[in-house]
Amino acid sequence: MDFSTSAAFFGWKPAAWLRVTGEDAASFLQGQFTNELRGVASGGAVYGLWLTLKGKVLADSFVVRGAGGGVGGAGTAEVGATSGREFWVGSYFSPAAVIRERLESFVIADDVVIEDVTAEWAGIAWAGGGGEVPRGEVVFPGRRGSGPWTEWMFPLARSEEVRARWTGARELTAEEMARQRIEAGIPSVPADIGPGDLPGEGALERVAISYTKGCYLGQEVMARLKSMGQVRRRLRRVQGAGRAVPGVLPAALFLRDRKVGEVRSAVSDGAGGWWGLAMLSLLQLEPGARLAFEPNGVAEVDVQEAS
Repeated sequence: MDFSTSAAFFGWKPAAWLRVTGEDAASFLQGQFTNELRGVASGGAVYGLWLTLKGKVLADSFVVRGAGGGVGGAGTAEVGATSGREFWVGSYFSPAAVIRERLESFVIADDVVIEDVTAEWAGIAWAGGGGEVPRGEVVFPGRRGSGPWTEWMFPLARSEEVRARWTGARELTAEEMARQRIEAGIPSVPADIGPGDLPGEGALERVAISYTKGCYLGQEVMARLKSMGQVRRRLRRVQGAGRAVPGVLPAALFLRDRKVGEVRSAVSDGAGGWWGLAMLSLLQLEPGARLAFEPNGVAEVDVQEAS
């Protein structure tokens, strides 16, 4: 694939990129991660969460198995000598220190080594799939917007060589990427969904939780919520027309004189307004109501229908 003919790409640095190795790496991660890792092929990736004991969202990440070698398209890699006991744990926004501390606090007698190599790696993301990348690097399906995305991770020392393959393609800005994420309703962890929130409040139970894999930290809370009913709050997409992006986040939202939630992330819509994600009380929210940034203020924020 000639990357220079692609429509656009996004160069990024991960907030977390950890290498987890050892004879017990697979079973250890399986017992901590919210999503199913058994059966994931070498080079395959799974998106999921790291929860607290009370089921709150501490961090999110992709877990990529044994991408220690190989040339191929997205999600493929040759099986290397350590691929069966090597995993990469990477996150767009959740800090490496948080994930590493969370993991290391549960390593007791396990043969597991956790290395923080975040500072030594970088990434390129592009819409769509396919494309051959050099041996020894990591490619997996991303989670950036409404359509498919591909992530290519590589040692930072190779950045100049990698970027040369994209000569002639347009580089997307962080604002453009935020707009795609928010328009698709994808939360940023921990900004939109964090240690005070349950996965279901950000609709993450749809993509990040396995209810059949067995025990992991927070699993009992997830099972109870699934059997007993719905959450009382939900992350919803909101829109504000004719004014700048809120300057300080989170920004409280009011229905008349009642606080009903807060905007947690926002980005310009490119037309004089903004899009955002807001955590809102389902009990207090009235269908079709517009919200304000102060009690009894100007109602200028529209709440979009839940998807």
